[in-house]
Amino acid sequence: MTLRRLLAASVAVLACSAGAAAAQVPLADVEAAVQAGAPQVVAWRRDLHANPELGFAETRTAGVVADHLRSLGLEVRTGVGRTGVVGVLRGARPGRTVALRADMDALPVLEATGLPFASTATGAYMGQTVPVAHACGHDSHVAMLMGAATVLAGMKDRIEGTIVFIFQPAEEGAPPGEPKGGAALMIDDGALRDPRPEAIFGLHVVPGKAGTVFYRPRGFMAASDRVDIRLSGRQTHGAWPWKGVDVISASAQIIQTINSLTARTVDPTTTPTVFTIATVDAGVRYNIIPAEATMSGTLRTFDTAQRDDLIRRARVAIDNVAETYGATAEFTIHQNAALTFNDEALSAWIAPVLAEAAGAENVNPGRPPTTVAEDFSFLAQEVPGVFYHLGGTADGVDPATAPPNHSPEFDVNESILPLGVKTHVLSALRFLERD
Repeated sequence: MTLRRLLAASVAVLACSAGAAAAQVPLADVEAAVQAGAPQVVAWRRDLHANPELGFAETRTAGVVADHLRSLGLEVRTGVGRTGVVGVLRGARPGRTVALRADMDALPVLEATGLPFASTATGAYMGQTVPVAHACGHDSHVAMLMGAATVLAGMKDRIEGTIVFIFQPAEEGAPPGEPKGGAALMIDDGALRDPRPEAIFGLHVVPGKAGTVFYRPRGFMAASDRVDIRLSGRQTHGAWPWKGVDVISASAQIIQTINSLTARTVDPTTTPTVFTIATVDAGVRYNIIPAEATMSGTLRTFDTAQRDDLIRRARVAIDNVAETYGATAEFTIHQNAALTFNDEALSAWIAPVLAEAAGAENVNPGRPPTTVAEDFSFLAQEVPGVFYHLGGTADGVDPATAPPNHSPEFDVNESILPLGVKTHVLSALRFLERD
């Protein structure tokens, strides 16, 4: 064989090898594997739904997840961020690394769905025994990602690269007394190290036509801050308010001042902003003006600079109101979640992948921003990410009137579970397969 022919043969072999390495797993193969595992995904969802656990108490849930990942032959780390689980699937050949995330915690809600597998569980919250329910759909998130792990582990010999499965605790925010929620603690504990993903994807079930997928590039879900205000005055008889310092009247004016700050100083067409005082706690008797009052609420924003300025102005305004009444105010703020920011390039890249999974007619990449929050945002601050929503309203029900997340009646249409598995699988596969 001449040198020219030898070189030509070598180039052909290399080209063939490169083509094989880059070959996509056919959609039909993915769909067959997803459908084969669908009954198990439904069974997992119902089991988890009947056995919900509050943030940082997801010990049973984490055990179910870890046992399953180990059964698939994955590398498994437990206790990541208290109760989080990380599974690592290394493909047959080296390549990129991608991460998929699900959240595990439930809420202190009394379930009213009437489902045969409805929760009767209780848990400890703020020193009290409370009912616990998966009123936000995290049971389905865990089940879908476990199903995706099953499908992808079954394709290990066809995967070029590494997939990291992140099962996160305490997405609903840091429990009282805890400085950080689940995503931040998992980051601290190395969930995104060794291996470090180049991208991360996650989903959330929400009211919407079953089988639809929606998201938006850049700011998608609001930053969420918890606000606490403590007023100190001087107790007096309700008939003699001038002999004390009236924290009740001061509280009322502070609430109106906060409402005015957002309604009259922020352009809602450019940066949606919500500042809500949701609790007021003061006094024990109808004819005694108490010495103290506490309020708490939430601030939702889409612009960091605007958030910081609004906090500064709120602090000044609250101090001024308190001073007017002769009271003092203590204002504290704690960020539960940052702005969920979908990387622009990654958002454009994933659009055809989601269309492959759900059908182009069922994907909306231009969804308006939503003022609910997600601590996936902290993960996406570390590596480029995209978070998308999966419509899960019951057939025949108008999503606009369906019970929302966190409602006692919230439920997930189980027909969408295979789609969630498929979007997870395809986003991981196609990311690893891309040039």
